[in-house]
Amino acid sequence: MKLADTPVTQHHFSNIPFYLKRDDQLHPQFSGNKARKFMALLENDYCEITTLIGYGSVQANSLYSMAALASLKGWQLEFYVDRIPSWLQQQPNGNYQAALELGAKIIAVADSKLHPSDYINNIRQPNQECLVVPEGGRCGLAEYGVTQLAKEILQWAQPITDKEIVVALPSGTGTTALFLHKTLSKHGIEVVTCACVGGKEYLKAQFEQLGESNHPTILELEDKHHFGKLYQQDYRIWQQLNQEANVEFELLYDPMMWRCLINWYPKNQHKQLIYIHQGGLLGNASMLPRYQRKYGD
Repeated sequence: MKLADTPVTQHHFSNIPFYLKRDDQLHPQFSGNKARKFMALLENDYCEITTLIGYGSVQANSLYSMAALASLKGWQLEFYVDRIPSWLQQQPNGNYQAALELGAKIIAVADSKLHPSDYINNIRQPNQECLVVPEGGRCGLAEYGVTQLAKEILQWAQPITDKEIVVALPSGTGTTALFLHKTLSKHGIEVVTCACVGGKEYLKAQFEQLGESNHPTILELEDKHHFGKLYQQDYRIWQQLNQEANVEFELLYDPMMWRCLINWYPKNQHKQLIYIHQGGLLGNASMLPRYQRKYGD
């Protein structure tokens, strides 16, 4: 199965004209930046592997993507989390529910007092039939699929000769932004991102751990932005973005990136922006009710 060549559509938001790379349309279950990161696992043969092992948040986009990948490959997914709230066990939703429906085993390790990655290494002790993927897909394995995405952007950009092209996307671990930059910078295309988790210095450290010293441009907000915290401005941006662009965006990462782009655009109006849709829409099923309870509709 080859997943590639997603469409590029044209939109406006807050007086910013932009193109949108629709990676949310890669596959009904296996889409977005996680699908690009895990593309090598999908396309290559791993005859000895029977179990895929990951870890992270109980509502992580990577949980659902890995569950979909395991289902497509005929593997069992074991996904280790710190804890599973009792209310979520009673009323599953979002990525957690979708992963369960695909047969994932989601295992809480809080009683062991170990971080999930330490639990995997010290207690689970994977054998040669197991494939362990770092949190969020932050590993060199991701370069294969992200490079394919970069090649698609280059092909799309060929007819555009009158403007500088800038590719924008938010970052968690920054893996997708980093490997996009590695390819696109050679062709004079800038990649801009923002640090949704941990701040600018944390994101730079993630880049360096992947062995790359040449990094994409990191945009910042004036005020500190805490990952997972509910911000009324994020909620409003998300609502307006969905309405004006007529496309649903992800609620955890995209609003911060667009807040940065609104500040960035006045000095960069001569450039052509293309935004990478990261998928992750199932996460809205858990984030949106939190916003509605705090701020209303």
